[in-house]
Amino acid sequence: MNALRFWIDRHRLVSFLLITYAFTWSVQAAILATGMEPTWTLSILIGFGAFGPPVGAGVVVWASGGSLRKWLSQVVRWRIGARWWAAAIFLPLVILAAGSALFAAFGGPIDLESFPFVGIYIFVMAWGIVWGGGQEELGWRGFMLPLLQEKYGALVSSLIVGVAWAVWHLPLLLNANTTHGGWSPSQQTIWVVTILTGSVLWTWMYNSTEGSVLAVAVFHAGINAMGVFHPADIEALAPGGVPDPWLNFLAEVTGAAPLIVLALLLVLVYDTDSLSGKDAVGLEVVGLGKE
Repeated sequence: MNALRFWIDRHRLVSFLLITYAFTWSVQAAILATGMEPTWTLSILIGFGAFGPPVGAGVVVWASGGSLRKWLSQVVRWRIGARWWAAAIFLPLVILAAGSALFAAFGGPIDLESFPFVGIYIFVMAWGIVWGGGQEELGWRGFMLPLLQEKYGALVSSLIVGVAWAVWHLPLLLNANTTHGGWSPSQQTIWVVTILTGSVLWTWMYNSTEGSVLAVAVFHAGINAMGVFHPADIEALAPGGVPDPWLNFLAEVTGAAPLIVLALLLVLVYDTDSLSGKDAVGLEVVGLGKE
């Protein structure tokens, strides 16, 4: 056991990725093998598999002699100031509005009558924070990002995390019964770009709030909720149940454009070493030094 802990401590990044991928991909493989149809059960199991990053991070923190309590405390770090809560909660709505306006400007069909009840946003956010993406952040931003920022600048670290994050989603792209698996190659390509872009935005939020995984999880959930509240006419996107390639491509591109523009602005405004007005967060958040 001591030899294993020593190896993990010496190879923190590799160990984190191996455990993360093994946990998530095992769950995804079981889902794929059963041929499970799109149901709430499928969504719940996918959400369970998304706990791979925090599981991987927790094992590495423990094996390396870090503080699990300090690492976990990032998820309850709520004293970040009103402006950062405003950014985490309302910026996704601004991005949604900008993407929807672009969609309509380029001829995309809008159906405001089918827009979901606004109160559903609370449920979508709560689900997203706990089970629909936010739970990943104790691993990606709460561990892998600080680990990389011990050696590299925030921008480079963000892109490395983004690549690992995109690859981690691979089983979802291979399962035709998931939302990701139903996308066309062009949509999947745009999605990869948004993953890399989102990684930059999440880094900005994480470093700016001095390591609040809670703020990042809220921001992450808000961005994910954009798909639910996009006012596109669903019947026009898939007339007769057959997706219209151009309109679906347009919806993806216009949804991604505001994210890309915002990420580019952050890179231009802030020092790429931190992507924020504060120092980049390092492994002091879990009581660990450099790898």
